[in-house]
Amino acid sequence: MEETAQLVPPRNALGERRFPRPPQTPLSLFAPSALRITLSTSNEGKIMELDSDASRKRVAFHSLTVAALGVVFGDIGTSPLYAIREAFYGPHAIAVTPANVLGVLSLIVWSMILVISVKYLFFVMRADNRGEGGVLALTTLAFPAKMLRSTPWLHAFLYFGLFGSALLVGDGIITPAISVLSAVEGLEVATPLFSPYIIPITLGILTVLFLNQHHGSGRIGAVFGYVVLVWFLTIGALGVRGIIDQPEILSAIDPSKAYEFFSQNGWTGITVLGAVFLVVTGGEALYADMGHFGKRPIQTAWLLAALPGLLLNYFGQGALLLAAPEHAVNPFYRLAPDWALYPLVLIATMATVIASQAVISGVFSLSRQAVQLGYAPRFQVVHTSKDEIGQIYISHINWGLFVLTCWLVLEFRSSSALASAYGIAVSATMVITTILACLVALNQWKWGTKRVFLIFVFFFSIDAVFLGANFSKIADGGWFPLTVGGVIFTLMTTWRRGRQILAERLREKSLPVSEFAKQIESYLSTTRVEGTAVFMTGNPDGTPNALLHNVKHNKVLHNTNVIMTVITEEVPHVSAEERVDVISLKNGIYKVTAHYGFMEKPSINDIFRACKKHDLKLGLNDTTFFLGRETLLATNRPGMAKWRQQIFSFMSRNAERATAYFDIPPQQVVEIGIQVEL
Repeated sequence: MEETAQLVPPRNALGERRFPRPPQTPLSLFAPSALRITLSTSNEGKIMELDSDASRKRVAFHSLTVAALGVVFGDIGTSPLYAIREAFYGPHAIAVTPANVLGVLSLIVWSMILVISVKYLFFVMRADNRGEGGVLALTTLAFPAKMLRSTPWLHAFLYFGLFGSALLVGDGIITPAISVLSAVEGLEVATPLFSPYIIPITLGILTVLFLNQHHGSGRIGAVFGYVVLVWFLTIGALGVRGIIDQPEILSAIDPSKAYEFFSQNGWTGITVLGAVFLVVTGGEALYADMGHFGKRPIQTAWLLAALPGLLLNYFGQGALLLAAPEHAVNPFYRLAPDWALYPLVLIATMATVIASQAVISGVFSLSRQAVQLGYAPRFQVVHTSKDEIGQIYISHINWGLFVLTCWLVLEFRSSSALASAYGIAVSATMVITTILACLVALNQWKWGTKRVFLIFVFFFSIDAVFLGANFSKIADGGWFPLTVGGVIFTLMTTWRRGRQILAERLREKSLPVSEFAKQIESYLSTTRVEGTAVFMTGNPDGTPNALLHNVKHNKVLHNTNVIMTVITEEVPHVSAEERVDVISLKNGIYKVTAHYGFMEKPSINDIFRACKKHDLKLGLNDTTFFLGRETLLATNRPGMAKWRQQIFSFMSRNAERATAYFDIPPQQVVEIGIQVEL
């Protein structure tokens, strides 16, 4: 698939040139509309107009920044609930000594600065695919189809990106479980009477969360940002309280404390990095949500709210451990005064629910991207908002996440045990992101080889150390996200390869459409009927089997016949001007190729409207749609192992029907079956 031509995109609310993209957060709920006021006097009118524009941009920027707090920083923002505790109370805990506390805290501080602030906010976020971020968008940016066709061995690197996206789903299942469970465990700190009810309360909250996914986040999205803002202010204030009691904790900002920690603890210090890594597990979310909010709002929200609040709280927890090492069992809640425990549990629970919501929505979005890029079968996608196309709900994905999340809570039964399974998949994805971003810097940005090599060595060294430290978690539960990621990766590559083989088998039996248009006159007995017939096909150059069947066996041909192919481009969105290509062939036959971005959902009504601009007027009411439905037979033919053929056949049978996916009226559809040997 060739890349689309460079376009001049419209400006967004901040005046930046960006391709239009649907935000996943109902931003219209955050800010009032700004009015453009023009006075009768031209000079005064221009001044007022400029002032209004500046005011509008400030309001929009503020809205995006607050919204980013709620969606982007929910995951990383709830890490203080369990991160430091795992270093001093988990299965790989170390002694709570002043030197160890200062060393671990120094590692936390510099991990957040180097990994989040430097790597993601100021390097990786430069690699935007027409405004969109995330590992799948980065993969398509690093390996455009034109490059893959000319250099086939690069497919091996392409699979790195696919594996990274699959791994994120594994850790995405853990996030709701560990976040909500760690928040509810604060009730145990308030009184041991709640101990028997921690698991049931957690399961109840998760059940309500997943049950309400089909309503969408629009109704509560407006308060997400402000709740998380209150959360960061609260945990920052708690941290200040601890710092005032033990101001010497601020010396942990000295990186030499981290060096001393490793020199004193050796290999044990390396294993503790698995707990330290928990403070940066939300780094991939910053990049994935870039398309929803833009770089500047995310960077501003991080530097002005998230980073200060997190650092202050981590310093506060460290100060508490210096004064009272016995509080290592739950330093976050012990940092609060007794009267504030119940309100803190409440706001922590709200923050973790928001973090979970963001992760679930992210999995929905990732699943839709995988479908559009051809790595997953069609799912039934429900749009939960009339205004925001980015708000979607996928039932099968939702209930799969729900079952696995609840199983994790019942199996591990504590956030500390879950922390042993958390992080390894994200650390692997971060390694993959570094590799892909450096390839983009080398091939797309044309940075020098030496410069890219130095950047790669710096970031890869950090990522590799974290990944190595997380390997110690495999036996304690880290196998779960790796297993989930491996299964999803296998399904994605199986579907992709299966569709390629199916296309090859159909192409073997196909007649070039140009040849068919020439030969149609030879079918003298063919009856022409009124109306339009649309034949959907994945091969724009071949004649659909349904069309051949209609002519050869039914002896019928409509007055207008459209061979329609929908192609997903390697960009998030395609402009209306480039939506369709129409080619008129002989004898009332047309080829229509519709182009969509991987963040868009195709619609037959949208395609018909675009065809009118090319002088092809199609009416939905007088159109019959002919679809081919393949019955797949597993064989011993080369191309794919038989067990993968069976998996592909199962996925194909259970994929969403094309009628629902393309919004085609089912009463106007004729399906013609064909058996295909894989």
